[in-house]
Parts: sequence; structure tokens; C-alpha cells
Amino acid sequence: MSDATTTAPAHGAPPRADCVADSAGGITFDLVVVEAAQPVLVLRRRGGSGGPSDETRLPLTPASEGHLRAVLPSTMELAEGRWDVYLDERAVEPGIRDLRALVDRVPDEEGGVAVRVPYPTADGRLAVRSWTRMPHAEAGDIHFGEGACTVEGTLHGVRLGDGAMAEARLGGKVRTVPADGEKGSFSFTLAYDTLAEPPVAAEQLWELWLRPEADAEPVRISRVLDDVWDRKNVFVYPVHQGEGYKAAPCYTTDNDLCVRVTK
Repeated sequence: MSDATTTAPAHGAPPRADCVADSAGGITFDLVVVEAAQPVLVLRRRGGSGGPSDETRLPLTPASEGHLRAVLPSTMELAEGRWDVYLDERAVEPGIRDLRALVDRVPDEEGGVAVRVPYPTADGRLAVRSWTRMPHAEAGDIHFGEGACTVEGTLHGVRLGDGAMAEARLGGKVRTVPADGEKGSFSFTLAYDTLAEPPVAAEQLWELWLRPEADAEPVRISRVLDDVWDRKNVFVYPVHQGEGYKAAPCYTTDNDLCVRVTK
């Protein structure tokens, strides 16, 4: 990324930052020099309690001529959630975001994954979406048959064992199907009829989990290992028309995989 990618903001305009994300989970922020009471970039977790764990302060240091730089190291903990970026109390606007290193990322973390994706909010501010999953079940391809979907994916920090199964959950209801796979992968086929108990009177959002072995804790199935911070309206799958219901896989705003059942 060139040092000249972001031009100096007009007097009184919000600060603007270019971002480069690396495959390890770090982010570099480059800002044009602006007046600031404190040379610190602040990341504040949205919806947090305001405690110390909900704010991360990154010192700004001179970079190239006319630019300041802050670095969020991959080793720094950042709780799962959405983090708004500020300079003093001014919201920072997004400049150029280089996310190429996140595409088809294979994490090195043995115990799970830590993902940070800088993104533009709906009202034009810069924020960082953070996921921390230990262990993690990464959804991959989804295939479709008659009245069913087959979900494939990879496991990080855990392996399948005896009694592995996928679980679809809705409130206190749980539906299970066998899961199999090898070398850190998983696969299972889920028939929609097992979820659509008649009558389907309202929308049902069944969460998909993976239990790696019979006595293991279940792991939420999500898709976070790329540069898509919100895939809810980006990944749209075919809708199956069943007897008295419709069903299709979908993602939530947190990139967690579900099956939506409607009448």
C-alpha cells in the first residue's frame, strides 16, 4: 500500500485510516497527521460495560512523511465483538482496507483461531470485527440434495472422535445427525424434515453445532476465516419447499451457521 493512498483530511473533517490486515490476526492502521490531544488510537467494544477489557489503546508513532501509524499485534487479546475506532473521541473513517492476507487463511493457532477484520459501518465509520474461537469449526462448502443439505468444513484445535455428531438447536430442542471426517475435516447431512415439525407457524432459526466426540463440548459452526465481516446477506442458499414449510441454510450477523425454517 502506498504512503499516499489517503490524503490529508480537510480542516475539521473526521480522521481517516488505511488498514492492512495480516494472516496472523494483526492490523496496521495508517493515518494522515491530524491534530490530536493524545497520539493514541482507541478501539472501543460496542455494547460493552465500559470496563478496561472493553477498550484497547494503541500508540500512534511517526511512519512516513505526514503519516502516523498504530499497530494491533496478533498477540494482543481482543474480545469477540465489534470494536469502533476513535482518535481522541472522534470516530475514524475507513480509508483503503487491504484484506488480501485474510483470503483462504489457514490459522497457525493450535488451540483455535483469532480473527480481526477492519470494516466500514453502515454510517461510514471504521470498526474491527473480532472473533475468538477455541476450538473452532469452520464451515466450508454446502451441498444440496432432495430435502437435505450437506455441510463440509474444517476443525481447528480439536479432532473428530467416536460418537461425533452435528446438532441443530432451537431453544431447548436438539436434533442430531452423525458427523464424520478425517485430517481435521468434518461433514454431515441434515434432512430439513427433522427440523420442520408441523405446523410451522413462525420463523425458526436452528443453530448448527458440532460435537467432536460423544463426551466433548459442542463447538459452534461458523465461517470466519476470510475477509467477509458480515455474510448474512452475502451468502444466500437455495430454499427447499417442503410439505407446509420452507428451509435453507443461512448465516447470522456474527457469521454463525443456521438453518432457517419458515411456513
